[in-house]
Amino acid sequence: MNSPFSGRRVFVVEDEMIVAWLLEDMLAELGCVVIGPVAKVNQALAMVEANAIDVAVLDVNLNGETSYPIADALIARGVPLVFVTGYDKDRMLNGYQGFPVLQKPFHRAELSATLARLLTPKEPTDEPAPAGGR
Repeated sequence: MNSPFSGRRVFVVEDEMIVAWLLEDMLAELGCVVIGPVAKVNQALAMVEANAIDVAVLDVNLNGETSYPIADALIARGVPLVFVTGYDKDRMLNGYQGFPVLQKPFHRAELSATLARLLTPKEPTDEPAPAGGR
């Protein structure tokens, strides 16, 4: 399969096993290499330290814990991420509301489009920096 995602290492953090299996299947169909899934914060943090990761898919609520510490570790490493949640995006903590969110249930096309945005290199802007003092 020739896919823009072939070989991309996607870290999956999801505590609902059926959702994790569906995610694994979707990602495999896109040609991704799945790391995980893991369902616990401490286990996920260890995986972040031990693996090369291209992008991460994080369930916000992990059996009553949040995945925000995992997001922080990924952000520190420059790894792009998307949150998945069954809750409204407005319930996320303020510092994380700017990240992409997939609302459960979502389709493979939505996942694919989000991964494409996250994995596309950002173009530097050609606009000059604004001058101060006007």
